Amino acid sequence: MFEEASEVFDNMFKSSFPLTFIVFIPAVLILVSPLPAEAAHEFTVYRMQQYDLQGQPYGTRNAILNTEARTVEAEVLSRRCVIMRLADFSYDKYQKALRQSAGAVVIILPKNMSAMPQDIVQQFMELEPEMLATETIVPVYFAEEDEELLSIYTQTLTSSSSQGSLSAAEVLLHTATANGFQMVTSGAQSKAISDWAITSLEGRLTGVGGEDLPTIVVVAHYDTFGVAPWLSYGADSNGSGVSMLLELTRLFSKLYTYKRTHAAYNLLFFVSGGGKFNYQGTKRWLEDNLDHTDSSLLQDNVAFVLCLDTLGNGDSLYLHVSKPPKEGTPQYSLLKELETVVTSQHPEVKFSMVHKKINLADDMLAWEHERFGIRRLPAFTLSHLPSHRSAQRSSIMDVRSVSPSSRHGAGEPPAGPHVDVSKLSRNTKVVAEALARVIYNLTEKGASGDLQIFTEQMVQEEHLSAVVDWLTAQPRAAQLVDKDSSVVSTLEYQLSRYLKDVKRHYVKADKRDPEFVFYDQLKQTMNAYRVKPAIFDLLLALCIAAYLGMMYLAIQNFGLLYSIVRRITQPKAKVH
Repeated sequence: MFEEASEVFDNMFKSSFPLTFIVFIPAVLILVSPLPAEAAHEFTVYRMQQYDLQGQPYGTRNAILNTEARTVEAEVLSRRCVIMRLADFSYDKYQKALRQSAGAVVIILPKNMSAMPQDIVQQFMELEPEMLATETIVPVYFAEEDEELLSIYTQTLTSSSSQGSLSAAEVLLHTATANGFQMVTSGAQSKAISDWAITSLEGRLTGVGGEDLPTIVVVAHYDTFGVAPWLSYGADSNGSGVSMLLELTRLFSKLYTYKRTHAAYNLLFFVSGGGKFNYQGTKRWLEDNLDHTDSSLLQDNVAFVLCLDTLGNGDSLYLHVSKPPKEGTPQYSLLKELETVVTSQHPEVKFSMVHKKINLADDMLAWEHERFGIRRLPAFTLSHLPSHRSAQRSSIMDVRSVSPSSRHGAGEPPAGPHVDVSKLSRNTKVVAEALARVIYNLTEKGASGDLQIFTEQMVQEEHLSAVVDWLTAQPRAAQLVDKDSSVVSTLEYQLSRYLKDVKRHYVKADKRDPEFVFYDQLKQTMNAYRVKPAIFDLLLALCIAAYLGMMYLAIQNFGLLYSIVRRITQPKAKVH
């Protein structure tokens, strides 16, 4: 009976070759088909800066990502998404990923960046300008850490690190059996934003006593800058400067309300946009007032322009000038009044003047007052920073507050730039007192240096703190603040409370030869899919092919195979 069955199966498979696949292929596919890839995690990523300035491209030029994850410890990074934590980040590792043509770089940031150790914060702040100095085609993203993202990083790090110490066969086996992650962004390729308008605001307090009154201009730029626009909150640079300007409008509007204290000076306040992009808002405002109109306070009798930049911390104040003021000029009077107020009322503050000539060969101006200096208007910038090259002026580390745990020891400086509201309030009072002494000519009238126009209660620390909190509640990068932004409308409202003739000024890039170009796709959603590596599919295909080959040979020789098996399993006859 078995012999007849073997002949039937043998003839059936030999004469019906397709039947072989009909019977066995579905079974094989059901048994060996892998589980579908599932989304391991979905998280928000923030792309590195992409912009053109004066025709020169900066930042990353790509926004699409669909590649397998690796850490920088892996030997081969080509066409891989390189994940690294900020705590382990270095410029050499970053350059390694770029040199090997990585598919992308994702840098994981801690939830509370102010709690990072001081050396890591300082190192990253110094590296941010280098990362943006040249363009790269590799997409660079930043993501805020969470438990699932850190788990993905840990698993990827384990997989990447183990390959260096294994043999070739072990690496092949490990690669084939390990789980990987496919990183995919949901956005499209970045493109230039057309007709983007940078908005600036001005308002004034008109003096009394004549038509040709001198004008004092107070300026602060509100926009921020960092390696990633959506992470640029700019607490000290320049949230502190804008907060001080708004407080000055409130203080002097009170003085200008009463006849006894209404001074013979016009006060012009200007909140500029595009400050981090070579002060584009200020440049256009000067062109509109000096070249395209016949009546402007900037054309008549400008005593000086005081720019406020990064004033929320420190016990030093520096007056940056392009040309030292001459004795007898209003500029010289302000310099001396600042020295008088600091010496008599705040001896803990160190005040000095820093002279730096304007270098027109540089792509970027050092300070905002240089825009006015180019148009021959007397101007200077007040800051607690001694140099325009300070890394904290353009860093995503410039946040509202700092955690005490980030200090290395008692008395050491905080881990990164932040705003100390008590020092911002003190600096505001210094500037307010000095300006008041200038416009009321108190020194020539014999007033002592310790005479206070504004009491401690008049400079409201709570108001300053509230403004800083509001400014740092959202990123204010120039690419994100359009003319309909709540930042612009709120600033306009605050200025309108205390000033007259509040106006908006817009600047758009020239379509033929644009001075600046911004790009979109700066914030995207990234998905991490848990997948097997590509070599797993190759090995799986080889195993399936080998299995099918063996099954085919067994079927084609079913009779022979059956006879061999029967001979082996047949019991031997007993010999008597």
